Amino acid sequence: MTVHVRPSQRGLLAMAIALLAALFFTMTYVLNRIAATDGGYWAWTAALRYLLTLPLLLPLMPWQGGIAPVLRAIRTHPWAWFRYSVISFVLFYLPLTYAAASGPSWLIAGSFQFTVIAGMLCAPFLYSDDRQRLPLAGVVVAIVIITGVMLMQLGYSSGRLGAAGWFALACVLVAAVAYPLGNRLLLLHLEKTGESLNASQRVFGLTLSSQPVWWLVAAFAWNVAGSPPWSQVGLAAGVALLAGVVATILFFQATGMVRENPTALGATEAMQAAELLFATLIGVWWLKEAWPRGMALVGAGLVMLGIVAFAWIVARQPAGDTQKRRELRSDRSA
Repeated sequence: MTVHVRPSQRGLLAMAIALLAALFFTMTYVLNRIAATDGGYWAWTAALRYLLTLPLLLPLMPWQGGIAPVLRAIRTHPWAWFRYSVISFVLFYLPLTYAAASGPSWLIAGSFQFTVIAGMLCAPFLYSDDRQRLPLAGVVVAIVIITGVMLMQLGYSSGRLGAAGWFALACVLVAAVAYPLGNRLLLLHLEKTGESLNASQRVFGLTLSSQPVWWLVAAFAWNVAGSPPWSQVGLAAGVALLAGVVATILFFQATGMVRENPTALGATEAMQAAELLFATLIGVWWLKEAWPRGMALVGAGLVMLGIVAFAWIVARQPAGDTQKRRELRSDRSA
């Protein structure tokens, strides 16, 4: 029996699914913060996530396009896949886990939201067609978000961001740029080779290609800190499952449901702003972190406003600009 859903109901359902995805994405910041405050070594937190993500993805792949097309693509261009996996995952997650000890969950979550517009800012350096153009509205949104990030950081540090604070912020911003940059480079590579892989297949391929580096990171962590405690392994497994698998599938399901409806698509993607709210609520309730106040609260509001505005910009892309919208939409991870 087929259930017919009205467009308005479909839009509301997509927004609800995207909101649930944002909740699961938020667990990255919360669980990483727990690992950091419990004394877990940051390199173990990073390596364990991706070492555990691979076996978690395997049972899902038969329903997500299969593994065979991914393996063929990697065998044909192994260096390209390795290079882009290092950018997308290693340069993304190592700095993010290192920064987890620098402040509460909401601070890391809010600062990382720069990733929403980082991919767009990389466009002039990646493309030779009309995709290299930066829309003025996008530049304005980028300024709003980075202003919000700086206000959050300065507000948390009472206006005095020391050397350690600047370094942690730099780590988060490197992570925020690395994922969309690697993702766009891979999409551009697939565009040139004519290979068609969906989002789940790309995530699986990048996870598989990055495994040698994660084993090296694990060896480094073992040498420095010894074996990880089982609590840290459990937290990393939680991030791998909740953020790496569940949240990603939910997010792409939600955007796929309303991909032909610009208004609903914009509203659905704007649900990403809830990550900052979720990180704050969970951090305060579960980790007993302090609420953002004053300058930090204003900064958080600007970041959320910027995300909503950017979602509207993405949704307003012309109907024929399918490739550009897909790239903007897939600049997402945590």
